[in-house]
Amino acid sequence: MTITDSEIVSVKQRFGIIGNSPLLNNAVRVAMQVAPTDMSVLITGESGSGKESFSKIIHHLSSRKHGQFIAINCGSIPEGTIDSELFGHEKGSFTGAHESRKGYFEVTNGGSIFLDEIGEMPLGTQARLLRVLENGEFIKVGSSKVLKTDVRVVAATNVNLMRKVEEGKFREDLYYRLSTVPIYVPPLRERGRDAELLFRKFAGDFAEKYKVKPITLTEDGKEALLKYRFPGNIRQLKNLVEQISVLSTDEKEINAEKLIHYIPRESSLPALYRDATLEKENFSERDILYKVLFDMKKDVLDLKKLVLDLYNNQGKAGQLIKEHARLFDGVEENLSPEPTHEPLVLNYPTNGNLQTSPAAEDEEVHDISHETEEDTLSIEKKEKELIMRALRKNNNKRKYAARDLGISERTLYRKIKQYELEE
Repeated sequence: MTITDSEIVSVKQRFGIIGNSPLLNNAVRVAMQVAPTDMSVLITGESGSGKESFSKIIHHLSSRKHGQFIAINCGSIPEGTIDSELFGHEKGSFTGAHESRKGYFEVTNGGSIFLDEIGEMPLGTQARLLRVLENGEFIKVGSSKVLKTDVRVVAATNVNLMRKVEEGKFREDLYYRLSTVPIYVPPLRERGRDAELLFRKFAGDFAEKYKVKPITLTEDGKEALLKYRFPGNIRQLKNLVEQISVLSTDEKEINAEKLIHYIPRESSLPALYRDATLEKENFSERDILYKVLFDMKKDVLDLKKLVLDLYNNQGKAGQLIKEHARLFDGVEENLSPEPTHEPLVLNYPTNGNLQTSPAAEDEEVHDISHETEEDTLSIEKKEKELIMRALRKNNNKRKYAARDLGISERTLYRKIKQYELEE
C-alpha cells in the first residue's frame, strides 16, 4: 500500500497533528498502512509526545471505525481493580461487587482498545490480555464462563519493555504479541523546527480561548525555543505557551530572555549523554554534569602527574606518553601550527639530568607533585564545606539540604557517610 505525501498531510490535518519532520511523517505513514489490518500495534515514545493521536488514526482508518474506541491508562487503574475494569466481574465476586458489570473488552466488541502505559500492567492481568490476543477469549472476575470478544488492541509505552522483560516485570510472549507492528513517535527535540509550528498553533488557540492578542516569538526567541530539549514534549510546550499567553499581558512579542524566564531552570540542562548504568541508578542530569566535571579535573591531575614523571624519568619519555595515550586524544588536530609564545627548550643529555635553555635558567622550578596532591584535597575540602553549610542552613534536614545543593537525597546521604558528617 503506497501512501502519498498529500495523503499524509490530509491525515495530519484531520487528527490535529502539527509538524513536518521526517520521523513524524514516517510514524503517520506506518499508522496509515497498518490501520486496515487487524494486527496488534505497539506505539513507543516519551511521555507527552502524542501517542494517543496515532491510536486514533489506526482506529478511524480501519474497518472498525463505526465501532467503539476506548482509551485506557493502565498506570492510573489500581492493581486490585484493573481486571474488573478490563474484563468485568460477577455480582459478589469481591467486596463491593453489588451487581454484575461488563468490562471494556465486552463493551468494545467490534471496536478498538488503546492501552496506554502498558508497561504498568500487573503480570496477572498480562496473562489475561495474552489470552484475548491469542484466542479472543476472556473470563469475568468471579466467573468460570468463557466469553468471546472481537477487539483490536493498540498498546503504547514510554518505557523500555525489553528491559522490563529482562527484569521479570513484563511477559516476553505478550511483548512479542503486542509488537507485531511497532510505531515510534519521536520526542519534540528530534523533530527539528516542529516546536516553532506547535508554539504558533497553541498561541493562536489560547489567544482565542482567553480573548487576548496572540503571543509571537522574535528570531532569538525562536532559536532559544529550538535549543530547549522539552523533557515533557508537546504537553510541556502547550503548558508553557498557555502560561506565557496568560501572564504576558503587556508585551506579546517574546524574545529569548523572556522565554528563558518561563522555562523551568531544573530542566534546562542539556542532554549530556545516556549511560545504561547511570539510568539504572536514577542519576539526575545535575549528578551527571558533576561527574563530567570531576572526570575533567581528574584528567588534568593525570596530565600533571605525567609531566612530573617525564621530569624525573627523561629516558622513558616515549614509553610514558604511550601509556597515557588517552590523555592526548584529539590533541594534534587542535595544536596551532605557529606557537604564540617562545617555547621552553628541554635538553636530554646522556647523564639523565634535565637542562633548560638559558631563557629558563633563572625561573623557579614549580613543585608539581605538591600541587597535584593539594588540588585533589581541595576538591574534597570544598565539597565537604558546602555540605556542612547546607545542613546547618536547613537544620540537618537532608531533603532540603540536598535540594539546595542540587543533588539527590541519596547522593547527599552517601556523601555524609563518606565525610563522616553524621552526628
